[in-house]
Amino acid sequence: MNCVSFLLLTFLSADTLLQVWGTENVTALYGETIVIPCNGGAPVPEDIIFVKWKYDKDDGTPGDLLIKQASNEQATVQATDDYAQRVSINDKFSLLITQASLKDQKEFTCMMVSVTNLKEYSISVFVYKKPSSVQIMDKSKALQKDKPTTVGTCVAADANPPATITWEKNGKPLTANGKAVVITPSMKLDPASGLSTTSSTLQYAASKEDAAAVFACVSNHELGKQETYLEPFTIHYPSEKVSLQVLSKGPIVEGDNVTLKCHADGNPPPSSFFFHIKAQKMLVENSDTYTLNGISREAGGEYKCSLAADEKMEASRTIVVNYIDLSLTPTGKIVKVVGDTLPVKMEKSTSGDADVSWTKNGRAVKEPEFGNLTYADAGFYDCEVSMAGLIKRQSFELVVEGKPEITSLIQNRVDDATVLTCEAEGVPQPSFTWSANSTTEEKISYTNGRATHRITLIPKVNLTVTCRVSNKLGEDIRTISVSSDVKEESKEEEDQSKVIVGVVAGLIIAAAMVGLIYWLYMKNSRQGSWKTGEKELGTLDESKKLEENNHSV
Repeated sequence: MNCVSFLLLTFLSADTLLQVWGTENVTALYGETIVIPCNGGAPVPEDIIFVKWKYDKDDGTPGDLLIKQASNEQATVQATDDYAQRVSINDKFSLLITQASLKDQKEFTCMMVSVTNLKEYSISVFVYKKPSSVQIMDKSKALQKDKPTTVGTCVAADANPPATITWEKNGKPLTANGKAVVITPSMKLDPASGLSTTSSTLQYAASKEDAAAVFACVSNHELGKQETYLEPFTIHYPSEKVSLQVLSKGPIVEGDNVTLKCHADGNPPPSSFFFHIKAQKMLVENSDTYTLNGISREAGGEYKCSLAADEKMEASRTIVVNYIDLSLTPTGKIVKVVGDTLPVKMEKSTSGDADVSWTKNGRAVKEPEFGNLTYADAGFYDCEVSMAGLIKRQSFELVVEGKPEITSLIQNRVDDATVLTCEAEGVPQPSFTWSANSTTEEKISYTNGRATHRITLIPKVNLTVTCRVSNKLGEDIRTISVSSDVKEESKEEEDQSKVIVGVVAGLIIAAAMVGLIYWLYMKNSRQGSWKTGEKELGTLDESKKLEENNHSV
């Protein structure tokens, strides 16, 4: 006790009683300022004289920290060790210690002296520090099926009190059983700082289903919980089954390149295989495929593959090679004459049921049978045989030729003109020749062996027009009568009128002559030549003729 304390205590009366209260606890954070209240922070007595803070040293001896009198705002630091620079007191007489460390975990005493009492309050300080980091070390790249394999070591570093570590899989805690789950904990204390580092190593015997499992390390501490996750692991396990695959987009066709793939369900997958190709055994390393180039129909049958490391692990597959043989007679371009016959023969050989179809000029037809060929039989014929994705075609083009024949020759009046249309059938295309010259541009068309030629005339007189058609095989001729135009008909009517007028004029002249003869006859009768019986000047024949004429008039 220093002189100030001694002098103050001498003022206490004989009735003053020293009272010691039970110990309280204060929790502080590592590196922060520790606040230690005196008497739990209760108000100090009104007759307070001073407050003194002290502590127990590591060797058990007491150590003074500071003293503050009620009448003095400034406290007197009494500490001579590390605390001399770190302790202070506030207006509520609470002790303040900066830069808390684990060395501050001890018991501190607050002595409160008033006029009537002297009380001491003991406070135990605990300094907490959460782990500075939680991480997983020595992580495995893969886990083994049914064999305990190290997942990793979880480390929660520099904590106080020490952190506890647990493991989870898919959010559920893992419990060590010494077989499928083995957990090995450990702890290391830093002698300089007194902080603890906790470690936990997990070994786990995985299954195939654990390929998607998420493992987590969980650090539990008074100041909180921290979790660190691991990415899903690759699970290694031996092959239990082998399968042989045929890599083909559709049915296998003769001539295709066919790739065989040997698949094993192990992980990592095997890299070497035996492929049994008919009577040969082919070793393939660093690959799981084998290609058959240009497969033939004779190559169909059973194929096998097996693991190079274990030939008992094998699989087989039957390959069917599809093929079509097609023979068509005739093929190419065939030229025939109307009336000829053309035999058609189609033969096929296939590996299975096949469909046969025929088209003519792109339209579906039945298999052609030609008797007496006509122009309508001409066209492009295609025979298609299909089966299981395989298609083969052969074709021929039939040309039916014949000398031209005129089917019609007609005329039509258009205003003052006459349009003549000549239609004919014939292959090759016939040429047209007319016996009359057209007055306008000629028009011609030719479709499917039918030719049409049209000319326009303006005839001035009646005509007989000839249409002549010809090709290399012959010719045909037909004629048609063409009347003149409207002006010629008007002239004919005028001529007919002139004839009528002439006839009428002739009749008038004839009547005048008959009247003259009659006059002469009457004159002679008055002279008595017929009554006296005198002989006439004319002959008897002339008299008869005259008499006949008189009667006719």
